Amino acid sequence: MIPSKFDYVRVNSIDEAIQQLQQFNGEGKLIAGGHSLVPLLKFRLSEPGALIDISRIAELKGVRKEGDRIVIGALTTHFQVANEPIVQQYTPVLSETVRQIGDLQVRNRGTIGGNIAHADPAADLPAAAYALDAEIAFYGEDGPETMNIDSFIVGPLITMLPENSVLTSVSFAIPPAHTKSAYLKFFHPASGYPVIGVAVVAGVGDNDVIDYIKIAITGVGDVPYRATSVENKLLGQTLSATMIKEAAQLAADDGEMASDLYSSEEYRRNLCKVYTERALRSVFH
Repeated sequence: MIPSKFDYVRVNSIDEAIQQLQQFNGEGKLIAGGHSLVPLLKFRLSEPGALIDISRIAELKGVRKEGDRIVIGALTTHFQVANEPIVQQYTPVLSETVRQIGDLQVRNRGTIGGNIAHADPAADLPAAAYALDAEIAFYGEDGPETMNIDSFIVGPLITMLPENSVLTSVSFAIPPAHTKSAYLKFFHPASGYPVIGVAVVAGVGDNDVIDYIKIAITGVGDVPYRATSVENKLLGQTLSATMIKEAAQLAADDGEMASDLYSSEEYRRNLCKVYTERALRSVFH
């Protein structure tokens, strides 16, 4: 289909972007990579009065380490994130996750900020974001603000990003050095989106006792979630195959399962158990 008519404006700064958002009074949409927005435009599921191109704002690009967090500019592409040595060294599950987003063309143009702001319930990135306690930074009419990822995403395609604001960066907590991680997904054969994606970051201390564990699941419902029931079952326990299997049975307890033409709620619930167990085994092999 053909999108409805819209104005197009290119900006070179955050302040300019906010001014344009204010000028179009709720009818403007920010665009950078465009891989989330353009399909909505073509199907007329989104009909903005204007597209505000922020792709040339240099301060929204790049990766850096700040204390115990990795900070990634909103306009940094998936390809850049996946191949950034700092990301590979300190948050390898993030690198592993973004390598599985879409295809090469999508990863070369799609941006980390656009992905998070779009809040697609069938997106890969939120799994790593939840497992790494991501924080979203944005700049709006009241200045800079930050918000934790689990407060930021509130529904399918719905976030707490204030009106007339620009998402500026996403930061990720650096796990303890002794941890290992994995991201596994079962993808839809037509779209490549995860029917389920599971990110695990975990570590074992003295006497094979699990002393750190974060598990996040995406794709199965309207919003991603932390599998805290599994985490609580494993934390402080001696590592064993039996313990992993028992804990994985709780993987669906903390989320709401969707049901559609592709898979039922029961099927997704089972996928949670199966893929959480596989991800845990991958980390603890």
